[in-house]
Amino acid sequence: MTVRADIHGSIPDEQLTPEVREALARLADENALLRAALAESRARVGDLEEVADGDPVSGLPGARELERQLDRAVAQADRHGTPSALITIDLKGLAAINDRHGRIAGDAALAHVARLLQSLIRTSDVAARTGRGFALLLDHLDPDSAIDTGERIARYIADRPLDLGHTRVGVEATVGVATIFPGDSAEDVLARAERNLERLKEF
Repeated sequence: MTVRADIHGSIPDEQLTPEVREALARLADENALLRAALAESRARVGDLEEVADGDPVSGLPGARELERQLDRAVAQADRHGTPSALITIDLKGLAAINDRHGRIAGDAALAHVARLLQSLIRTSDVAARTGRGFALLLDHLDPDSAIDTGERIARYIADRPLDLGHTRVGVEATVGVATIFPGDSAEDVLARAERNLERLKEF
């Protein structure tokens, strides 16, 4: 359907010759086409941003989406005092899997762990792929429950090796936990989770 804008309202009637009317109609049609093309371009940009935010190997959202969701969780803690938790997960031995079985096996290990994590979380939670591992943002979780959940996740991953067909490869994870409290910033939470993870990796 062609949308024509009323662009001749300020032109005196005596100047609206058939030629002028035809030219104005063409301009209105071109304007409508340009608007439609702009809307389509904006939609494509949105699709590209969504793809860019995701991780193609694990199929999970990436770090940018995690940051957006973390901002939401921090704001929620400030408004309602509702605790939540950020759980960071670093995979042990991923480089060894790549070296021994190839890069495809390493990618399969990442996808395997992503599926395990998705099977553990609720629809209100967020699982994401970060630069070094994974992260879970879990709503309505107090500190003790967050620690218990982190330990359960580590056991769950360790108990489910990756099946490569000709062999099964164990995957272990180090899990750091940071509870989100009122007054926290997203940067505070990320830094705390990173510190907790690094402390655990020292043992």
